[in-house]
Amino acid sequence: VIFSRGISFLIALKATTLFLCFAYLKNLGFTLFSLPFLYYSLISIASHPSINLPILLGKTTDGSFPLFSLIIFSPYIYFVRIFSLLRRLRSGEPTYTQVHEGLYFPRVKDFTTGLPYCCFPTWYTRSPQPADIESAVKWASRQRDLNKPIFVHCAYGHGRSVAVMCALLVARGITEDWKNAEKLIKQKRPYIRMNALHRKALEEWSRHQLSAPRK
Repeated sequence: VIFSRGISFLIALKATTLFLCFAYLKNLGFTLFSLPFLYYSLISIASHPSINLPILLGKTTDGSFPLFSLIIFSPYIYFVRIFSLLRRLRSGEPTYTQVHEGLYFPRVKDFTTGLPYCCFPTWYTRSPQPADIESAVKWASRQRDLNKPIFVHCAYGHGRSVAVMCALLVARGITEDWKNAEKLIKQKRPYIRMNALHRKALEEWSRHQLSAPRK
């Protein structure tokens, strides 16, 4: 049941539970002991995807978190990492999935170690902006022109990375549009699940005819 819930729901549940613990302990007179629960609750609220401010985490261009972020947002970062690990183990997905020649979904970022890396910070359950999708597609296309493999990843490889891969498949002339690209990916990776935000971003990216498909 836990894994069927979205990360947004779980973070909201965690924030509420922690705040109730804070209120309960404070009401009993344990003010000092209650403060960590208040801190963790506020961090969970600030980290909720509805806030949609990935800049708060200070993620670097190589996809890593700076020390200050690991300390301040540790309740959120490690909660999500553990949840992601358990969810991946439960799904039984392979280490990587090849969508097309040279285009892959790695299960974890470590699989891309040693390769050129480009990061577009995007909150869980949110979508890359059309401009970010365009930048990612252009970067990946340049790398692919050099005959380098492309690994597109997020936490699960089910939403944000799928949106970028859909655009990349269109831009490379592999599929006619992002909807057909999604179908192609789903054949290779059955657990993908883009939401309305991902589809809206792809529609906007398509409408502006960014990265014209190759002939």
